[in-house]
Amino acid sequence: MTTLLFHCKRRNSCKMELPGLACAVWMFISLYGPLYGYPNGKVRAVCGSMMPHHGSSPRSSPEHVITANGTEFKPGDKIEVNLSGPDFEGFFIQARNAENWDSPAVGSFILADQKLSQLLTCGHTKNSAVSHTSKAKKKFVKVYWVAPVDAPKHVQFLATVVKKYKTFWVKIPGTIVSQPNAPSPTTPFHKTSEPVSTSHPISYLTNPFNASGCGNTKFCIRNPSGCDPESASCFFLSFRQEKSSVLIEMSGPSEGYLAFALSHDQWMGDDDAYLCVNEDHHVSISTAYLKERSPPVLDSESALEDVSWRLADGVFQCSFRRDIHLTAQKGRFNLDASYYIFLADGEVSEGGLIHKHHRQPLITSGTYNITGLPHDIGGSRSPQLIKAHGALMFVAWITTVSIGVIVARFFKPIWSHSYLFGKEMWFQVHRMLMLTTVILTSISFVLPFVYRGEWSKQAGFHPYLGCTVMALAFFQPLMAGFRPAPHAPRRQLFNWFHWSTGTTARILAVVTMFLGMDLPALDLPDPWDTYTMFGFVAWHVGIDVLLEIHSYCLIRKVEVIEDDRIQILQSFTSAEAEGHLFKQIVLTIYVCGNIVFLIAFLVAINQI
Repeated sequence: MTTLLFHCKRRNSCKMELPGLACAVWMFISLYGPLYGYPNGKVRAVCGSMMPHHGSSPRSSPEHVITANGTEFKPGDKIEVNLSGPDFEGFFIQARNAENWDSPAVGSFILADQKLSQLLTCGHTKNSAVSHTSKAKKKFVKVYWVAPVDAPKHVQFLATVVKKYKTFWVKIPGTIVSQPNAPSPTTPFHKTSEPVSTSHPISYLTNPFNASGCGNTKFCIRNPSGCDPESASCFFLSFRQEKSSVLIEMSGPSEGYLAFALSHDQWMGDDDAYLCVNEDHHVSISTAYLKERSPPVLDSESALEDVSWRLADGVFQCSFRRDIHLTAQKGRFNLDASYYIFLADGEVSEGGLIHKHHRQPLITSGTYNITGLPHDIGGSRSPQLIKAHGALMFVAWITTVSIGVIVARFFKPIWSHSYLFGKEMWFQVHRMLMLTTVILTSISFVLPFVYRGEWSKQAGFHPYLGCTVMALAFFQPLMAGFRPAPHAPRRQLFNWFHWSTGTTARILAVVTMFLGMDLPALDLPDPWDTYTMFGFVAWHVGIDVLLEIHSYCLIRKVEVIEDDRIQILQSFTSAEAEGHLFKQIVLTIYVCGNIVFLIAFLVAINQI
């Protein structure tokens, strides 16, 4: 969908005691910076309007002045231009036709101080604008303007100045320079700076939203399904058609921002987005256009009417109206067609900077026409294919492979005299469980590629470790197919390789699952996902240690006593029977415990 509406949350610290590799993933995910604003001065997106995309309206009565060291020019002349005033963080300077401020930039600039300013290309004119290089405070900027051959008769210098993120002035008029003997202009010059409106007046909602009419008179999306819009844990979005317009209501937790978008597919890019941003208990509402994975482009002219909002009881609500058809608004979709609908939330830092959403957006499973037949639907924050991927991997590496290892390690002496399909029972059970693991892993391995259609660049080390686990899982049965006879000289070497490969695969599989649980595409409930995985690891290690201790005690109990062979045989037979019963009880408990962990995991997946 977009950098605003798509995959990553994260932690401020590592959640678990894993090697540096795991912590590196958490650090990678947590260090995503703010995704909007232009602290580096790369503001080519506003060349035409000179309007910062800061989600608020500009101030009138500018505090800064832009001047030139002359009032007359000829083509090729170099004129000094100065911008000065109280401390400011950002600026944007252009020269334009004094009789038509909406015309393209005129001429080019030369820098006087490359530390403070940089050149930008607006339209087809190279170096036709100047902007800041950082948000460091400054009081004075000097540049030089070079007059072009095709310059208009009268040129005026304009400046946009940003004092703080929400405090700025747009198109501050500066000195006018004219060509020699130029006739008086037919249109009066601009003498003062008029504020540019970015939105309609905002009012305050008097009552909270409710779900009455959902599915009957209005189209609703709720997450969790059927939740109450008055609850702080409920994400709510509704559309109600009223003649030629649609009334839109959106609510959720009161911190940060809420956003929804209409999309032709389930991926970011070329989407029609709407944002409600809560900063310091004040809400700004705006439209935006999402292009590929770049930051959202806020509209300088709002297409919204009847804008209102409310903050109360931990719930953040905003409401606005939009015409069904907006032919003059670029990037706005007609509301009488079918689209996938995204609903996302995230954090807003000081200065109104919007951060990447900290979890997977809610995405409808199909396309809907919000002005058509009303629905009351839920949505999933995790795609079905990704859910299946996680579930199959959990079944494979938490259930089947774990039981298969226990059987091979501790039940070989017990089931060596029982046969199943012509082979020893322990071997057949072990082989069946391990082959099941390989099959489930193979199916699960393909699903993310089917979903994304390409390699995931946003998942950290998870896909790399997953590929390693897949390779080891596939190598194990191949190696087993060439195992030597039980008493062959190379059998010991095979046993060592078989054990080490399997153990490595299991350890990497657990680490990979830890890393995958909190990826945005499969965002399991936190912190219970980590507790569950730690619980399983402790459970498996505990059972393993218990059976090892039991085996050691059993060996000690039947230790060979050379001077009483009859007593030895009786002791061994009795101890062996006791050992078999104990191991069978432990195996039964272990299998039941694994099923409990599996059910808990599947329930958690079904909740997202």
